[in-house]
Amino acid sequence: MKKSFIGLTKPVLEYQSLTGLMTKPEKIAIPKKASLFFKGAYSQKDAVLLKIGEKVKTGQKLCLYKNSDEYAVSPVTGTVSLISSYLGNFGQSCAMVTIDTADTEEFDESFKAVCAAPSLDTARNFLTGAAGSPCFGCFSDPEKKIKTIVVCGTDSDILVETNGYIAASKSDIITKGVSILKKITHASTVIVALPKALVKDAGAIGGASGAELREIGSEYPSALPLVMMKNVMGQPVPAGKGPGDMGVCFFSAEAVASIGAAFTDGRIPVTKTLTLIRKDLSRVMVEARIGTPIADIFTACGVTVSEKDRIIIGGPMTGVSVYTEEHPVTPDTDAIMVQGSEDVSLVSDYPCINCGECVRICPMNIPVNMLVRFLEAGQYEEAADMYDLHCCIECGLCSFVCVSKMPIFQYIRLAKYELSRIPAAAEEA
Repeated sequence: MKKSFIGLTKPVLEYQSLTGLMTKPEKIAIPKKASLFFKGAYSQKDAVLLKIGEKVKTGQKLCLYKNSDEYAVSPVTGTVSLISSYLGNFGQSCAMVTIDTADTEEFDESFKAVCAAPSLDTARNFLTGAAGSPCFGCFSDPEKKIKTIVVCGTDSDILVETNGYIAASKSDIITKGVSILKKITHASTVIVALPKALVKDAGAIGGASGAELREIGSEYPSALPLVMMKNVMGQPVPAGKGPGDMGVCFFSAEAVASIGAAFTDGRIPVTKTLTLIRKDLSRVMVEARIGTPIADIFTACGVTVSEKDRIIIGGPMTGVSVYTEEHPVTPDTDAIMVQGSEDVSLVSDYPCINCGECVRICPMNIPVNMLVRFLEAGQYEEAADMYDLHCCIECGLCSFVCVSKMPIFQYIRLAKYELSRIPAAAEEA
């Protein structure tokens, strides 16, 4: 953090380099139990397709309900031992399926039988649950004509270097993934966005696949998609809109590597690469099966979690804390961070003192000091209409500098979530 003593300039956070992370990742053993999440409340228990005691294979596509497009990919071979409800962020309920791992591993061949001729339907039907969580939903929306794909070779949060590591170490398989993406999506342009340190070494990706290379700035939050739309693409996104509305779709480097590996090997990648950030802020790259309890990663890497320590899924600026070491690695888990109890930031309900730090540091020039007053009172629609709630890019800088220690970032996320529920609630009513 760099800040002028006089206080006339705003503090600057910078992304860190890959120094020390380019060694081979720590490989975590296949877990004894693997857990998978399915979006949506676990309510239709009588209509569940999976049954307790059912045998599954590694790479098998698992569907929970008959008429649902939601699915997960089994990361292990074993037996379904539990189907339960899991309470996540903002009280959202989802279904969780736990699989007891068998001694012998068998691979499902369903994807191999259809992967010889890559297509968008095949990718959509099999690879959404692969490592990196490739998302093909924007290509299904007839109102969004995607012409440009951006491959992010860096992570949006500080201290996290998962996708930077993938971009540096798996350029060959990313090149294959880019070629396949262009073929199945018919996108006219593919851009590979990389930090300055990797641009000079990534010429092979651009040359072999026809992708353009673009450089991402080192100052946080330059790697957030909405910031990249403005600084890298030259297309500012209007409030309340997303990159898809502008004809742009974002994929992480790991998601593209998974696409390339899947169509090359005929198997869905179920091993996730992630950054483990220890209490002393030292980092190590880890490879673990999707569904692995994070307790297994802590044990393998010598991390001890004590009372009142905080476990964060994601980075320090935008991550989400979880309450149990049994929380599994998901396809989009790029980082796990552990904060010692003495380092956990205090949060208070002390009122805003109008110091202006949040306004000065906000990259979108939002009047945060006024916005937070409406969010505290639960007046979300007024906050959106009068004080630019939907212009927020969710970087978390306002909470970081808040003198009163107000949880501004969490207020903003909660407000956006509650506003997103209004159309569905009105339709149901």
